[in-house]
Amino acid sequence: MNNPLTAAATQASNAWRVLFLLFLANLFNFFDRAIPSIVTEPIRKEWQLSDFQLGLMGTAFTLVYAIAGLPLGRLADKGSRKTIMGCGLAVWSGLTAVNGLVGSFWSFLLVRMGVGIGEASYAPAANSLIGDLFPAQRRARAMGLFMLGLPLGLLLAFFTIGAMVKAFDSWRAPFFIAAVPGLVLALFMFFIREPKRGAAESVVVNEAPIDQPLRRLLGIATFRWLVLAGLAYNFATYACNSFMVPMLQRYFQISLQEAAVATGVIVGVTGLIGLTAGGWIADKLHERSLNGRLLFAAFSMLVATLATGYALHAGLVAISLFVALFSLGWLFAYNFYTCVYPAIQDVVEPRLRATAMAVFFAGLYLLGGGLGPVVVGWLSDHFAVQAMQAAGAVEMSEAFKAVGLHGALYLIPAALLATLVFLLLATRSFGRDAQAMQARMQG
Repeated sequence: MNNPLTAAATQASNAWRVLFLLFLANLFNFFDRAIPSIVTEPIRKEWQLSDFQLGLMGTAFTLVYAIAGLPLGRLADKGSRKTIMGCGLAVWSGLTAVNGLVGSFWSFLLVRMGVGIGEASYAPAANSLIGDLFPAQRRARAMGLFMLGLPLGLLLAFFTIGAMVKAFDSWRAPFFIAAVPGLVLALFMFFIREPKRGAAESVVVNEAPIDQPLRRLLGIATFRWLVLAGLAYNFATYACNSFMVPMLQRYFQISLQEAAVATGVIVGVTGLIGLTAGGWIADKLHERSLNGRLLFAAFSMLVATLATGYALHAGLVAISLFVALFSLGWLFAYNFYTCVYPAIQDVVEPRLRATAMAVFFAGLYLLGGGLGPVVVGWLSDHFAVQAMQAAGAVEMSEAFKAVGLHGALYLIPAALLATLVFLLLATRSFGRDAQAMQARMQG
């Protein structure tokens, strides 16, 4: 059955050039964001931190990111998106360099919160811009290419930062190096030629102002389920990104550089395949059925849950086997982006899309990414104490910390399973909400 909502629509003449610039900025967004999780162990040992405190570093960043994203997203629906993105990129890149100068845990935490404000300006404006550059039937592919910045940024970070730390004999060096390309890219943002809002739609867009935009968004059932799915999904991804390197170091007894490269394979290489192939598959399924994308996302979460859960359950196996199993799960997990992000644009009209993405990201980061690192860190400390007590020991050791962190990461497959449930619930209302959006645009 063909999808009636994929009628011919206009693509901006500069769509691919702008998308490439947005992709590059997204790449360095995730590169900068990954640095603290890679140098976790040197930071922990220098400042004598617990896993709960390590988790707090990620949580403080994501909470500020989520809160700042709401007004910045609304601003992107009203003002110049290129200006918002350019200024935000300059702020987060500059503060990343400042992170390398701080001398205490609390000052590090404060600067990371500033980085979060800068990064919060980017995603809502960029997603809104993509929605106006590409018509509905090409958005999953465009979004997949844009989101390639995530795995490539992580891949670049995990494959190079360990070497930077070793070369400069300091965990601070990567923060200085990472700031340079971001500041350069910020200049290019200001020269983007923005399309008119709704330019890529197949119908004329109603440009009348919207009263009570938040209420309008939360009245869309599909959007509510997708926010809950994103919350659970981000819990899993931030738990993984924050603690996979230290877990591999402690549990499998490998070096920081080896653990970073292994994590780069898990969260980086898989994304290169998942986002390109997944975007193509999602668009093809969307052409056949309105629910095609979301059903594909639900299937992907099932595979991700089983693969990551089994990798952890296998215990102290060969590191190559653990990486292969976890990578299989993460390969399918990446389909969340190419399926869910376009689905939001299918049920939300153009004049509300940046606000919708800001609300979506607020849910993801306040209760997903914000809770993931700190809950895993707290549970890791708890399990480590349990392991120490079970062994009859009176002092905490690195071996007990390894057992504790490995056990806490079972929250990853649990969160992916919750994502699957919410995606299935979203399929029940998606068709109705997508058709209602088209009707509102013509009203």
